[in-house]
Amino acid sequence: ALGSRQKMAINSKFVTELTGTIEQLKADKVYKRLNYLDSPQSARVQMEGRGEILILSSNNYLGLSDEPSVIDAGHEALDKYGAGTGSVRFICGTFTIHRQLEQALARFAGTESSMSYVSCWNANEGLTATIVEEGDFVISDALNHASIIDSIRLAKAITKCTTAVYKHSDMDDLRAKLAANRGARRKLIWTDGVFSMEGDVARLPEILDIAREHDAVVAMDDSHASGVLGKTGRGTAEHHGVFGEVDIITSTLGKALGGAAGGFTAGSAALTDYLTQRSRPQLFSNALPPTVAGSSLAAVRFIETHPERVTRLHENARYFRSAITEAGLKPLEGDTPIVPIIVGETSLAIQISDMMLDEGVFVTGFGYPVVPQGHARIRCQVSAAHTRADLDFAVESCKKVGRKVGLLR
Repeated sequence: ALGSRQKMAINSKFVTELTGTIEQLKADKVYKRLNYLDSPQSARVQMEGRGEILILSSNNYLGLSDEPSVIDAGHEALDKYGAGTGSVRFICGTFTIHRQLEQALARFAGTESSMSYVSCWNANEGLTATIVEEGDFVISDALNHASIIDSIRLAKAITKCTTAVYKHSDMDDLRAKLAANRGARRKLIWTDGVFSMEGDVARLPEILDIAREHDAVVAMDDSHASGVLGKTGRGTAEHHGVFGEVDIITSTLGKALGGAAGGFTAGSAALTDYLTQRSRPQLFSNALPPTVAGSSLAAVRFIETHPERVTRLHENARYFRSAITEAGLKPLEGDTPIVPIIVGETSLAIQISDMMLDEGVFVTGFGYPVVPQGHARIRCQVSAAHTRADLDFAVESCKKVGRKVGLLR
């Protein structure tokens, strides 16, 4: 009987193995520690144990995480719709706030329709395996985000489709591998819009041209470009002058579009209808919480009516990139608010990050396996919420720490 069953201990070997691996990470100086904030995400925050800190590592590109109208809209949706759907949308009903958000996101992305998910990871995961099958070919840029990589791995395991990777932004390699798979029933090209670790932008017009030559479908994750690139923040397609020409766009609501959580897939009405029928994260997971849907809808509307916020972001990014270069550091070239500074080893990147925090600047060091061995970096991320004084303070802190670790003389 259940009441007489002797209580069992948890698997101690499993815990011991994990603990040993964690201790090795600490010994190798690549262990990641969480820093706790006690205020809204903004240009400056209150960090537990440290007081006021300048944030230079957030995806809050437009400063909308603490925008009053965005917060108010989240409150209103929570009051009107409650905490959530309580189940899957098709089983127990969906909310009208989801429909309003999806209509706004489709307009914003330049597509006919969109479908929201609880994250862009879910959106990517729920796309590839849903739209390909055995005999199809999926090809991905070498520096695509982990969510795209895992989406393709999952699709290959489920559908037995053929997959390949082309060298980063190498259009000749893309052409050659598409040509080698010309017999595939369906060909899908996956690319990021902005590559998050490099800060560079996909060669989208060329990718679209190549796709048309080979009768391929283009899917683009625009997470670091939505609200960021283009004159009005519509993303990579607007940046390149090809707005409305991309077959499928996925993106996040957790960066420039309010900073909360959630993601979406945008494309034709046929695509989103098909995803409703077959996409597993849609069929087996709850919908986006209404408060997030409400705040994200307000964020989209804010961007549409305040293009000056996007302009300020672009100006801040140019200013910071110029100032950090003038200081003697050598960031990777780019046109985005992502400004990576290569430092070499992972342990050095984490050391610099810790030292910057001691100076009052929170900026994250990234190393292996997020980036290749020997290419660890400090990834600076600029926001429209930063003042010039904030950016100057960040540059001076970079110079001070750079001299201490030998990056600057």
